Amino acid sequence: MTLATVRDQVVVTGVGAVCGDCDPTPFVKARKLRKFMGRQDDLAVVAAGRALQSASLTMSLGERCGLYLAVGYIPFEGADIDQLLTASLDGDAFSMTRFAANAFGAINPLLTFRVLPNMPAFHVSLNFDVQGPYTVSYPGAGQVYAVLEEGRAALASSMVDVALVGAVADQQNALVEHHFSRLTPPIESARLVNASAFLVIERTSDARARDAVSRAQLADCRVEYTPVDPFDPAKPYECLARGGVCVRDGRELGPASLPFAIAGTERARLTHELRTRDGFTASSAWELA
Repeated sequence: MTLATVRDQVVVTGVGAVCGDCDPTPFVKARKLRKFMGRQDDLAVVAAGRALQSASLTMSLGERCGLYLAVGYIPFEGADIDQLLTASLDGDAFSMTRFAANAFGAINPLLTFRVLPNMPAFHVSLNFDVQGPYTVSYPGAGQVYAVLEEGRAALASSMVDVALVGAVADQQNALVEHHFSRLTPPIESARLVNASAFLVIERTSDARARDAVSRAQLADCRVEYTPVDPFDPAKPYECLARGGVCVRDGRELGPASLPFAIAGTERARLTHELRTRDGFTASSAWELA
C-alpha cells in the first residue's frame, strides 16, 4: 500500500535523536516521578525534547498534539531475571505456584513501570503536556512506518495540528540480547544499540504560519506486509539508508532506524528501506532542507 496523500502537504519541522546513555533531567517536569523511569523512558524523553526544541515548540502542547510511538522489545536485566527465578524454584525445579506467590515480591516493585512498552509514551506525554490522541506499537523496525501513517492521517483529518512521531529501543540488556541470539542467523549483542529518535510533523500551512523551518518533506512512502510462518527459520533482515544513518556502524537501531536516519543525515535526499523478519517491506524517500 501507499500511505494516504494529504490535501495539505506535511513537513518535518523538528528532529531529535539520542544514542546510548543520556540524562533526561533537563526535560523532566515532575522530579518525583524520575524513580519510575527506566532507560527506554530516558531515551524517549530526551529525543522527544530535542525534537520539540528543534521545532521551536517549547510550550505545553495540549490537545492539538498527538503522540505516535514505536517501542522495541521489552527490556529486562539479567540480575532481575535471576531474582525472579530464585524466588520461583522448588528445589531445582521451576514452580509456577512459587512464581505466583513469591516472585513479584522478590524484585523492586517499581521495575514493572520501567519496562512496559507504553511507559515511554506516558513520560513523553507527561513532561511535554501532550494531551491529544496517541498510538503505541511494538516491537520491530517496521512498526515505525505504521505510527508514521497514524500521525499523517491525524494531520490530514485535522484531528491534530502537531504529530510527534518517533521510536525508542532499549536493547542492551539480557532479555533483548537473548531474543536476538536465538534468531537464524543470530545477531551478536555488540551490534545492538540503545536509541531513540523523534520527528515533529506539521501541515505545511501551519508550519508556515508560525515561521517554522521545514527540515524534511516526505516525497514517497510505501509499506507492504506479507504474513510469515513463525515456525519457519527467521527471514533475512535488511535495513538500508542511502544518504543517512540506519544501521549505525553495523549496529542495530531497531524501530528507531527511520527517524534516526533522518536525524543523522545532512544530504539533500534520503531513501530509507527495510525488510523485516516479521513480514514488513517498507521504503520512504525524504527531501531534506
